[in-house]
Amino acid sequence: MLKFDEQKQLDSVNGALALRGQIEEIVDAICEEGYRNICWMGIGGTWASCLQAEVHMKERSAIELFSQNAAEYMATGNRRIGAGTIVIGSSESGSTAEMVAAVGKARAEGAKILGFIDKADAPLAGMVDAVISYRSNEQLKFFMVADRFMKNAGEFDDYDEFYEEMDASLAKALVEVEKSADAFGREFAQKHCNDRLHYFVGAGNQYGATYSYAMCYWEEQHWIRTKSIHSAEFFHGTLEVIEKDTPVTVFIGEDSQRKLSERVAAFLPKVCANYTIIDTKDYALEGISEKYRGNISHLVMHAVTQRIDAHMEQINCHPMVIRRYYRQFDY
Repeated sequence: MLKFDEQKQLDSVNGALALRGQIEEIVDAICEEGYRNICWMGIGGTWASCLQAEVHMKERSAIELFSQNAAEYMATGNRRIGAGTIVIGSSESGSTAEMVAAVGKARAEGAKILGFIDKADAPLAGMVDAVISYRSNEQLKFFMVADRFMKNAGEFDDYDEFYEEMDASLAKALVEVEKSADAFGREFAQKHCNDRLHYFVGAGNQYGATYSYAMCYWEEQHWIRTKSIHSAEFFHGTLEVIEKDTPVTVFIGEDSQRKLSERVAAFLPKVCANYTIIDTKDYALEGISEKYRGNISHLVMHAVTQRIDAHMEQINCHPMVIRRYYRQFDY
């Protein structure tokens, strides 16, 4: 398999899960001290992860929480961010200009910051109240924070049982998804490697994945034009520009918003002959209880799309690390 190191993948996920002790210590201290609200803050791909964490929590928790785009915050501000606010953010480089500025502003307003900064010596790492440095698995790290806050609020009674399953089975289950999805990933890449425009549709914890995959992967890394649409909004504009040859992919997860994407999937055959449905339910997750599959369906989808990316990169002879403009000059 292209770009696939099974042991590395296992170690990556298990390493992220092993952070839970640190996460619990930090969140427990915050809860003991007291807080007013939670702000998930990001930009670009991290903003997508914020959307996933927000949707994960808002149907389960009465905690006041919201997502905030870092660049928008610098332009407009947000009066909900201040003393008693816990800002949770992430940065791979630790130097993303929008995040550095936004964290500085939030601190000045009295907020406390929990940062997942991959580089422990990066500028951003020195600006936060608590820092955890571990590369990759951003969504998993965010969800562990969200789950601990909900557990401490009495809103996640199955917390211990859930994470026993995650520790025992998640890494292996995701590796097996990649193996199962490899042939599909190759066929999908071969079919769509020259698309002039591709529509991605999703809902629930899949919408962050939809948004991120369209923008951060296909546009930024593959240089293919895309548009991401929330399944709930597909029928309020986008459906009118779908024709028989329009490339459309629907991400379907297993959380409470699944039915929104199923509605799109049921409509597409009436007008389109170039659609693809990627349903996390089609992949076995050995060791994961049915009731928990929705909590991790965004991780399953990422395992599938990683196989598309590996083949797309090879077919188009375009390394995904190359950027024409991003961080190449000031803007």
